[in-house]
Amino acid sequence: MLRARRAAVAALARVAEALPGRPCGSRLRLPGGAAEPEPDPRGWREAVAAAVSALQAGGLVAVPTDTVYGVACLAQDPGAVRSIYSLKGRNGSKPLAICLGDVDHIYRYCHVNVPDELLRDLLPGPVTLVLKRSEELNKDLNPFTSLVGVRIPNHPFIRELARACSGPLALTSANISSQASTLTVLEFQDLWPQLSLIIDGGPVGDVQSPECRLGSTVIDLSVSGKFSIIRPGCALTSTVEILRQKYGLIPESS
Repeated sequence: MLRARRAAVAALARVAEALPGRPCGSRLRLPGGAAEPEPDPRGWREAVAAAVSALQAGGLVAVPTDTVYGVACLAQDPGAVRSIYSLKGRNGSKPLAICLGDVDHIYRYCHVNVPDELLRDLLPGPVTLVLKRSEELNKDLNPFTSLVGVRIPNHPFIRELARACSGPLALTSANISSQASTLTVLEFQDLWPQLSLIIDGGPVGDVQSPECRLGSTVIDLSVSGKFSIIRPGCALTSTVEILRQKYGLIPESS
């Protein structure tokens, strides 16, 4: 633990940039950027350590994902969950997703009623799967629903970060509710004062393309044998094809 804290402090001291004129957290650039297939081991380890330290202190951390930029906190920390709801300008009636590093971890926080192979066909990837939550999940997270969305983004940094945390991350897009999703850290500057740390992985998509701002495809799989589309997102066609043709699921309205 002491070594991790020292690594986090060293990372921030070397590469974090104080954001000019703003009383906010630090901005830390990932070596190689968001799409680096083989991240610099030392630089990425330091960035993960810095993010873990900020999260353990109850902070909010902006992170790149495989779709848009997100804001994460520890899902099991009630105070951090309240902070992320406040950041978004919403109350608990609009759910947050949880983010995990690997499919195996889903079973701890959700009641799964689909084949394991189905989960692995879709995750990691730009899909949020909505399942029944287990009793293990913090009751202050999405208190008005028995369901929870699960994300495993196909992005090496956030997966490493999730693996380094003792529990799931609560994850939401880095924007005020009802505003456009963001593809660079500069696009959510208004949120910087409320963030403990901003992980800058460069652009995560074509900033000129509306399609790149659609976010993940959100599919409800909580009813056995059926699925329902909550948000079409960026991967709808391929996701529905897998659900219908390979696993024989039918739309819930059928």
